[in-house]
Amino acid sequence: MIIHEVTDLGAVDLTELLTESQEEGFRNIHRLVHEYHKGINTFHHENEALFECRVGHRVIGICGLNRDPYANGSIGRIRRLYVLKEFRSQGVGRRLVEAVIRMASSHYTKLVLKTDNPKASAFYKNLGFREIADGGMVTHELVL
Repeated sequence: MIIHEVTDLGAVDLTELLTESQEEGFRNIHRLVHEYHKGINTFHHENEALFECRVGHRVIGICGLNRDPYANGSIGRIRRLYVLKEFRSQGVGRRLVEAVIRMASSHYTKLVLKTDNPKASAFYKNLGFREIADGGMVTHELVL
């Protein structure tokens, strides 16, 4: 498994991630592709990045880092984490989020995210994120 920073999402074959995520009822990979192609979110602003995890030529996971659009510039936001089902519980998600945390720690004071998925919530809490019950645009935070 190799983690890479993606510099051109248009050159990455996300077909398997997109198909599986939609079958599971998740919209995050569809949004990732749509927003990238429309120029809404290309992860190219300063201190932003998109990371992929590959096994050979196969993309098995993805996770992004943006400046939080709902806060001041000192807060980063985890975006669009997804790992193929057959690779879950093998450390792929952890490695992707750790890559985001490493980059974010040089630029931000805090990382935030929003999820309504109980399994995702438990995953982030296991990585040290604190759950926030304010009902807003943030459900979890990690002070860097």
